Amino acid sequence: MRSPRLAVSAAFFLSGALVGVWASRIPAVAGALDLSKTTLGLLLLCIAAGAIISFPLAGWGSDKFGAARLTRILAAFYCATLLVVAIAPNVWVLAVALLFFGAGHGALDVAMNTWAAAVERKMGKAIMSSFHAIFSLGAGVGAAAGYGAVAFDLSVPVHFLLAVILLGGPVGWLVMVPWQDLPPGAQKKAPLFALPKGPLVAVGIMALCASMGEGAMTDWSAIFLIAVGGVTEAKAALGYAVFSAAMVAMRLMGDRLVGRFGMVGVARASGAVAFIGTLVAVFVPGFIPTLVGFALMGLGYATIFPLAFSRAANDPHIGPGAGIASVATLGYGGILLGPPIIGFIADATSLSTAFLVLSVLALAIVLLGGALRR
Repeated sequence: MRSPRLAVSAAFFLSGALVGVWASRIPAVAGALDLSKTTLGLLLLCIAAGAIISFPLAGWGSDKFGAARLTRILAAFYCATLLVVAIAPNVWVLAVALLFFGAGHGALDVAMNTWAAAVERKMGKAIMSSFHAIFSLGAGVGAAAGYGAVAFDLSVPVHFLLAVILLGGPVGWLVMVPWQDLPPGAQKKAPLFALPKGPLVAVGIMALCASMGEGAMTDWSAIFLIAVGGVTEAKAALGYAVFSAAMVAMRLMGDRLVGRFGMVGVARASGAVAFIGTLVAVFVPGFIPTLVGFALMGLGYATIFPLAFSRAANDPHIGPGAGIASVATLGYGGILLGPPIIGFIADATSLSTAFLVLSVLALAIVLLGGALRR
């Protein structure tokens, strides 16, 4: 019943599910500690800070000790941090707990992607996109389970404990599949902090462009539909749902497309689709056309991160873990930078103009697609 591919899939599902579990109970945690919006915003930054700090450390650990071994350790650590978040008695303990929760998430992300790239190499075909689809599926399942926990009036500690038991147990068993991490003598001098070099710089910028678009859609898609499209708040919620569904669908098809058209071809086509989607959302009036534009953007962004990680893990000049960590640092920075940049430009001009920035970033993906050539 166990295989390396299933083991990596389980790690991706766990990572996404715990994010969804946490996100579903943010209002409850904020209410229990009477957090203001400003305080909550600062606490959420602790998660991002923890993730960014953990990227290079996880890359070094993956290359030094093995990605599979580190994935198993970090999966347990990640579960434990969620439990600490649940019982945090005040804002200061919660801040520290969220810092470690973010570090667990970020480190697991690097380790499991490094393991995923090794499994992909062993199988001799593109499978990275499917792993990222499973992450998105896990996030959706975690969020849906959170809705159920609220409906049954479960407290946050009880909810998080059940989530850790029901998810951590099966995943812990699956990831214990036999796997030879490193050949003898490999990666003895793994760098602690690695910056992208050569083509990986362009790969990291591609990931940055895609993640800025993802971050902007997460925080601004509903506001765009209300402010520009004039729709109700209920209809506006469909914007991000359509975007997310399109991303999952494309990630499920991404590996097959890479096998047929190659990494460079898929990346350039993805950038072009995202570019067209942005223009449709901005220039074609109407609720349905805007949703179509959002769906095209989701299709366009979906494969860029899997492609970037797969390329980084196979760079001849740097270890797989360090390569993924270096690209992740640039890429995930876009999720942090995207929303405030869109807000700043929207204040100075308009939200439609701000969204046109995303079209420029999509064109950059087209131009930089050649960096994915191995």
